[in-house]
Amino acid sequence: MSKVAIMIADGCEECEALTQVDLLRRAGIDIDMVSISDSRQVTSARNITFICDRVMKDFDEDAYDGVILPGGMPGTKHLRDDSGVISVVKKYAAAGKLVAAICAAPTVLGFAGVLKGKNATCYPGMEDGLTGAHKKTDEVVRDGNIITSRGLGTALPFGGAIIEYFLGKEKAKQILDSVVYKA
Repeated sequence: MSKVAIMIADGCEECEALTQVDLLRRAGIDIDMVSISDSRQVTSARNITFICDRVMKDFDEDAYDGVILPGGMPGTKHLRDDSGVISVVKKYAAAGKLVAAICAAPTVLGFAGVLKGKNATCYPGMEDGLTGAHKKTDEVVRDGNIITSRGLGTALPFGGAIIEYFLGKEKAKQILDSVVYKA
């Protein structure tokens, strides 16, 4: 079974984060919510507080097959400024493991230097942060092991792309159909 970590910072876009947790768990993919702070409690950009499964200091990066970064502000800035997050992104990208980011968070991938020569997308107006990437405007862009998406409105197809990455197109369609997503 695949195992994925979603790195969550205070100020995240809660729907972008929790939609991925929900969809991947529906698909049978093991996903842990990892707070990048010393507290499992995270408060989103809209003051919604939730509890993560673990904190970054207890994160065993070798135990996971991929990482997801949700957007939101100032959550994305917190992800970008966290050396542990940047280290994981670089290590996973180099190892060919899944590296996925949505909304403003693909700019963290640009900052980490893993988008050079890759196709990528992000929240409109933040394209300058996609350092080295071929910038696209598609809802979801997959280039090898890198998956990027534009924002909250694309959270469902983004999750579908992650499910497809691990379990194939048929399973992704099954899960998206089960939540009445219409492309």
